[in-house]
Amino acid sequence: MNAVTETVRLTTAQALVRFLAAQYSERDGVEQRLIPAVWGIFGHGNVAGIGQALLQAATTGDADLPYHLARNEQGMVHASVGFAKMRDRLQTFACTASTGPGSTNMVTGAALATTNRIPVLLLPSDMFATRAPDPVLQQLEDARAGDVSVNDAFRPVSKYWDRVTRPEQLVPAALAAMRVLTDPVETGAVTLCLPQDVQAEAHDWPAGFFRRRVWHVDRPQPDPAAVARAAEALRGARRPLIVAGGGVVYSGAMAELRAFADATGVPVADTHAGKGALAWDHPCAVGGLGSTGTGAANTLAREADVVLGIGTRYSDFTTASHTVFGDPDVRFVNLNVARLDAAKHSAVQLVADARAGLEALGAELAGWRADAGHRRRARGLAEEWARVTDACYRVEHGPLPAQTAVLGALNETLDPRDVVINAAGSMPGDLQMLWRASDPKAYHVEYAYSCMGYEIASGTGVKMADPSREVVVLVGDGSYLMMAQEIATMVSEGIKVIIVVVQNHGFASIGSLSDSLGSQRFGTAYRYRDTESGLLDGGVLPVDLAANAASLGARVIRAEGVEEFREAVERAKAADTTTVVHVETDLYGPNPPSQGWWDVPVSEVSDLESTRRAHAAYTDAKRTQRHYL
Repeated sequence: MNAVTETVRLTTAQALVRFLAAQYSERDGVEQRLIPAVWGIFGHGNVAGIGQALLQAATTGDADLPYHLARNEQGMVHASVGFAKMRDRLQTFACTASTGPGSTNMVTGAALATTNRIPVLLLPSDMFATRAPDPVLQQLEDARAGDVSVNDAFRPVSKYWDRVTRPEQLVPAALAAMRVLTDPVETGAVTLCLPQDVQAEAHDWPAGFFRRRVWHVDRPQPDPAAVARAAEALRGARRPLIVAGGGVVYSGAMAELRAFADATGVPVADTHAGKGALAWDHPCAVGGLGSTGTGAANTLAREADVVLGIGTRYSDFTTASHTVFGDPDVRFVNLNVARLDAAKHSAVQLVADARAGLEALGAELAGWRADAGHRRRARGLAEEWARVTDACYRVEHGPLPAQTAVLGALNETLDPRDVVINAAGSMPGDLQMLWRASDPKAYHVEYAYSCMGYEIASGTGVKMADPSREVVVLVGDGSYLMMAQEIATMVSEGIKVIIVVVQNHGFASIGSLSDSLGSQRFGTAYRYRDTESGLLDGGVLPVDLAANAASLGARVIRAEGVEEFREAVERAKAADTTTVVHVETDLYGPNPPSQGWWDVPVSEVSDLESTRRAHAAYTDAKRTQRHYL
């Protein structure tokens, strides 16, 4: 019998496991498993479905799909995102969760994946398709419709969503899921809701469903006419600037970007996702752009008459809420695989893979270079910012050290290929301004969703993606307390990660923002409630995060001051187990000098003088905000 007529009797869950184990991605002739493993936490809804199927696969060898146990459902999605980001979106994990709260715990992770355009496959368990025992434990009863469940919450945060209410529906649903996961334009969270009775239901599956499939990830080529228009715009530029985004990294276009910069001399600023695409010490590199950008990049952005955006989605932090590009006649040329991003700011659109587009644009511009005076000015500004960075890295501050000095010590202690992970708080801003990245995979800052709790959870996935690199999770106490339990996952999996806990007893970033907006740092510090004021502004809480990390199985090193911190990081690098380095810093700074702005509205009326002053400053700053037309 052939694969068209031959059938295999399996449950829906068993069929899905066998199907996933046979999926591959391919780009540039390199094939690899698309879904190499599954993360999960079992409960009612998936323990007898996906759980049984994974056990059977591991026991019989029918499918190669290893299982990893997480401690938090959101955390396992973050681990999958970290893995997929490191693998240039060509591989990711599947995540299975139990019915009800287990599944909805993944919604935040789904939103993060889709916002960052990172593929991850989510398999939330659902209620009974037959509805025979309704309402079951943890079921949401909706009086308006009988087919609604809590898993409908995944719809707005997924790039593809489906509910498999009959076994045979899995065939088109699974194929559609793979299509979206491997589409560089449409990728993000893909959600297949699996009712618990359907997971366990048997069906005669066509054998062809389980054949080895290769999903080819193409490099869309630019239209020649679009290349000509883009080149024409750049040739007419007197003060051009490149903005390198994450698309450069995912495309693997770092060599092409470097060659383009070498040939044209156009200064290159970067976003969080694009940092390291051009090494920090390249003659054309001018650092991070936007609200937390360098003085060099932001100065050049204010003067730029033509901006070449490569693989960037122009978030509000990148554009400083539409204030950073100051020339009223500035023009944009956007090279992006997604037309959504290529069309932003009324740009000359170059819809293509970043590598292919840079190659074509470089050939079209052969012999052209940016004005020599502009190149000299960019280099001078970059050198001036390098001196600012040195000063921030070596600032003398006490009794507790400044966070910038701790970051400087870490940057200088790590090897160029070592990965630093961060996502939220004040550190992303300091990192964008000050971190010196020579390798695009060495800088892993999630700043599309900026999700507290991402750091530790993703560290596991990042290390799994490339065990040859030292992985350093950089986390403040706020984010640590969100999802520290994934340290236990690292320990159980035997994965060595360094976790640097910067303890400042509060939210440094939001505290500073609150202060600047006239809200006086209200509710942003970890303090006892004061019995007289009724506010949380009493003494410092006796929270010992180092002890907490040790209780989860990590080795812990306490460091006091910058020099002890340097020594602690060296010891952590030499260790072969997950190691936490704990250091205290000053909650109040000092912070690096910033020239960017971020639009956070301030109360128009207030009884507080601090808020009235902040609103006046806000109104003044907003005058420079505009649409880029």
